[in-house]
Amino acid sequence: MAGRAKAASGEAGDAIIIKKYANRRLYNTSSSSYITLDDLAKMVRENIEFQVIDAKSGDDITHSILTQIIMDEEANGEQMLPVSFLRQLIGMYGNSMQAMMPSYLEASMANFRENQSKIREVFEKGMASNPFTAIHETNMAMMRAAANVFLPGASKPKDKPAAPADPANDELAVLREQMAAMQKKLDELGK
Repeated sequence: MAGRAKAASGEAGDAIIIKKYANRRLYNTSSSSYITLDDLAKMVRENIEFQVIDAKSGDDITHSILTQIIMDEEANGEQMLPVSFLRQLIGMYGNSMQAMMPSYLEASMANFRENQSKIREVFEKGMASNPFTAIHETNMAMMRAAANVFLPGASKPKDKPAAPADPANDELAVLREQMAAMQKKLDELGK
């Protein structure tokens, strides 16, 4: 168990090594046991760092294993990725923007997770009179930022009347600032 706690800390070089053998079996070198893709999915959810190595070639195959976990989750009725998103993602392969997509998706996911925590806090504290407004505003801000990355100048923010000061609006202002910062970083990556 000490290996798991250490791996969960996120320190460099502390990832658990998983070996994948030709018979498709996965071997956790930390626990000296065979594991399944479900076990790896659980490790991801628990923020336990791991690296999957092909036992024969020594190649790092973590990316393909994580992709397989997503495929299994999607096939087992836990669909999270809409067909339209999958089509757009596939369409990006070979596109001139392909090199920028990994950074953009990582930034988007990080922003989503951070906003998810803040929205959850708003719900729990009961700060917003209508919490769905905060969700809608956050989603719209993310969509505007994405549109600006791919079509600069396509979505100009419209002047809004000043809203009365309340904690929910302060949260939205912070989220908007974060989206603007993310947009700036994405613009710099695109240059």
